[in-house]
Amino acid sequence: MMFKLPNSLQIILLMSKKIFALIILVFFNCNVTVKSEESSKFLNQGKKNFEKKKYEEAQIDFEKYIVRYPKDFNGYLYLSKIFKIKNQNDKYEKNLNTVLLLEPKNEEALYMMVLKKLTDGDYDLATKKFETFKQSCKKLCAKKNELNNLIKKSKS
Repeated sequence: MMFKLPNSLQIILLMSKKIFALIILVFFNCNVTVKSEESSKFLNQGKKNFEKKKYEEAQIDFEKYIVRYPKDFNGYLYLSKIFKIKNQNDKYEKNLNTVLLLEPKNEEALYMMVLKKLTDGDYDLATKKFETFKQSCKKLCAKKNELNNLIKKSKS
């Protein structure tokens, strides 16, 4: 024979379980929100440091952001810009490739990659990335003619 609680105790026990579950959900939701705001703080601070040409500080901010959001392309895009300025071509290209892996039609990364590949003398890849750029451009469409002329000039 099983022990049976009176109806009022069953109701209290059931309500206390629901309240406990609700408290847990609220706690974790608030904790996630705080962490999210804290992490985006690194992206925003990195952008400010980048605009002020404080590249070392910006690099640290973007690296912290990437640790928290490894699948967001923004940190990698800004790191590639920093490495271009620092003439660290391997890191520049590595971060551009990561951006294009995460977001294959990212206009800014495609534009930068076409320029990089033209500089490297890899005309086939530059042409391939340019075709993708032409199909996906929305904001940087004015750069189509510039890239097209550079590709034509480099082939001749």
